[in-house]
Amino acid sequence: MADGSAQDEVWPLPKFYFNIDLGDGKTQGFSEISGLESETKAIEYRHGDSAVFAPIKMPGLRSVGNVTLKKGVFTKDSIFWTWFNETQLNIIKRRTVIINLLNEKASPMMTWTLTNAFPVKMQATDLKSDASEVAIETLEIAYETLAVKAA
Repeated sequence: MADGSAQDEVWPLPKFYFNIDLGDGKTQGFSEISGLESETKAIEYRHGDSAVFAPIKMPGLRSVGNVTLKKGVFTKDSIFWTWFNETQLNIIKRRTVIINLLNEKASPMMTWTLTNAFPVKMQATDLKSDASEVAIETLEIAYETLAVKAA
């Protein structure tokens, strides 16, 4: 169905096909990403001789939230823990994290770039003896700026 025609632009992109580069040049598969958000604070101001009894609003500083990444636990895979432990040892190297939303041909259609990212919270999977679920670990990363690019 994706042949490059105008018909392709009619349908929104599905959100289940994505990958992430954690700044190491390797793309990883994840089960969930949340927290891709940016906000501009509104500044209210009213000068003393204004005839209007209401402040004007103008854009102020922009802020971004933390991004939460979830992935399955695999044998011999400690990507999250290795990166998180760098912060505890104070040898952290901030990274540029790239999140790609892919089409059915595995081409990026939307790209979110997080600059100066570093891990701030790590959560291991919960363990239950009566569950038949996949083990999922969670990493929360902080970053400074968010750039969004559509293909």
